[in-house]
Amino acid sequence: MQAKKRYFILLSAGSCLALLFYFGGLQFRASRSHSRREEHSGRNGLHHPSPDRFWPRFPDALRPFVPWDQLENEDSSVHISPRQKRDANSSIYKGKKCRMESCFDFTLCKKNGFKVYVYPQQKGEKIAESYQNILAAIEGSRFYTSDPSQACLFVLSLDTLDRDQLSPQYVHNLRSKVQSLHLWNNGRNHLIFNLYSGTWPDYTEDVGFDIGQAMLAKASISTENFRPNFDVSIPLFSKDHPRTGGERGFLKFNTIPPLRKYMLVFKGKRYLTGIGSDTRNALYHVHNGEDVVLLTTCKHGKDWQKHKDSRCDRDNTEYEKYDYREMLHNATFCLVPRGRRLGSFRFLEALQAACVPVMLSNGWELPFSEVINWNQAAVIGDERLLLQIPSTIRSIHQDKILALRQQTQFLWEAYFSSVEKIVLTTLEIIQDRIFKHISRNSLIWNKHPGGLFVLPQYSSYLGDFPYYYANLGLKPPSKFTAVTPAVTPLVSQ
Repeated sequence: MQAKKRYFILLSAGSCLALLFYFGGLQFRASRSHSRREEHSGRNGLHHPSPDRFWPRFPDALRPFVPWDQLENEDSSVHISPRQKRDANSSIYKGKKCRMESCFDFTLCKKNGFKVYVYPQQKGEKIAESYQNILAAIEGSRFYTSDPSQACLFVLSLDTLDRDQLSPQYVHNLRSKVQSLHLWNNGRNHLIFNLYSGTWPDYTEDVGFDIGQAMLAKASISTENFRPNFDVSIPLFSKDHPRTGGERGFLKFNTIPPLRKYMLVFKGKRYLTGIGSDTRNALYHVHNGEDVVLLTTCKHGKDWQKHKDSRCDRDNTEYEKYDYREMLHNATFCLVPRGRRLGSFRFLEALQAACVPVMLSNGWELPFSEVINWNQAAVIGDERLLLQIPSTIRSIHQDKILALRQQTQFLWEAYFSSVEKIVLTTLEIIQDRIFKHISRNSLIWNKHPGGLFVLPQYSSYLGDFPYYYANLGLKPPSKFTAVTPAVTPLVSQ
């Protein structure tokens, strides 16, 4: 019986091998004859498609996803990894791979603490009012030192805020001026503030000089060029933004229900040509003139009439019917689409007005994203899904809307209402990176009174701060000690 089984197995194996060689030989001969026919037809100028050419061939199971804005610019046959794409943009920032561990000298900070030095202003150098406010905020802070040997961080007195070559605030020859600074050291332990970069028509994020190993505190920075835990994303603010103090938010009381006259509003420029055109040009699809009011105008710039389209006159007429501040004060959600750059003044305006920002700027690294949880104060949308925005915000429950509006007020008053608060928040974030063992956690940054009021030098335990008892489920002790530091200046008789 066993012998029969062995003979059967051997016979089966032999037949399988024979069939394999047979069909393999047929396929080989067919391919050779096919190639001969192609060669022969090519010589005679004839091309007869073979039967298998009528069937589509799929070499890959799935094609890799290509971002919508790169479909026309990239060859789909070229396979580039995300790392290679990031490195391809290294011409913008030569120190693109910089992180705190590789491009920052911690020994200066551990020796003397976190102290910031501002270079003395050079004669004949013009400084815009906004940059003067930034430097004044640093010099008035507890971090400032006038001794560079005691400093841990250095800030230029050269105005780097506006690096648009078409701007009257643009500082020429900045590259040579920065390189001549004796403390520059290839930008190591330096912080550069910037609001505008690039110029028409591309508006790239290049600041116009090699920043070396310096950190950037930059507005409208993209996630692609943002260096995590090294750069700081700051908001775009106008030259009229107050240096200190600042107005309070517009949410005076908690109205129930929290809905306002308008569900979603926007009023701003529509770009007829160049970058920033796509999103704002499509807003009219969502505008209904009732509770969704999205207004754009072509009437800006010198040559707008040369490029105006069939909708310009109608859009301009509709645009003039509405008062922007009245819309802000009476809207539940405010659309914040990208402009020429990723950031927009509408962002801070919406926060102050207790109008929940609906972010529509793909790839924007939101301000202070390292410490602020923006999901608690804003709706982050996608430009490719513009038509879904109204239905999305209508589905948000009223309790959630009230919580979002309350958080906009807290964030505005804690971090954004003045240039001083924007600058101090930037410096506190950098200090937390350096002294990680006493850094503030997310709860401190995203709850009242905010990160600027809780100094880690005194304690890193939340239970020591009475305003966090409710969040921690604790009760204040019956006895406690409050330590209040006070300094009395000497007054001469």
